[in-house]
Amino acid sequence: MNTITKLFELAARADRLGMTVTRLGLVVVLVWIGGLKAFRYEAEGIVPFVANSPAMNFFYAAPGDYKGHMNPEGAVVPANHAWHERNGTYPFAWGLGAVIVLYGLLLCLHPWLPQAAAVGSFLVFVMSFVTLSFLVTTPECWVADRGGPEHGFPLLAGPGRLVVKDAIMMGAALVTMADSAKAYLAKRGSVREAGERRVSELVAG
Repeated sequence: MNTITKLFELAARADRLGMTVTRLGLVVVLVWIGGLKAFRYEAEGIVPFVANSPAMNFFYAAPGDYKGHMNPEGAVVPANHAWHERNGTYPFAWGLGAVIVLYGLLLCLHPWLPQAAAVGSFLVFVMSFVTLSFLVTTPECWVADRGGPEHGFPLLAGPGRLVVKDAIMMGAALVTMADSAKAYLAKRGSVREAGERRVSELVAG
């Protein structure tokens, strides 16, 4: 057996490790990013996505007025902060962050309640799908036309490069959902078999 074959066999046996890393990666990202929603700079940073989303802009008091009140990350502009307070920027971000953290915690339950982890993974898939829709609804996802030849589709701006990565999260969520669902079915089958054996023993005894 040559070295290349051995390497491929080793890679083929890494599927369980890969699943663990995938699930752990989702948990870290969800809990971390969800937790960041408690900070003003992150709450303000998601405003263009929410304000331009037909399914979400109703959470803001004045979604059409955000462009004049965006701060560079870490900057403190009292007037802009006051506008975000009136707009409902921060309460929405806190609620969204709590939901995202909850999804991450659901995935953590895989060893004990795989059915809950499967539901959590499905919710992450839906969330990622919604996030990817921002590529269609949010103008800031694409390089703006400032007179140069490079702008618009398919030239992703910073927000767009951030959003498109959710395609990976969406796929990872499907993989972990399937794994948790299989674990739940296997666990349920084991319980059923144990119950049937117990009944047989009682009848025979």
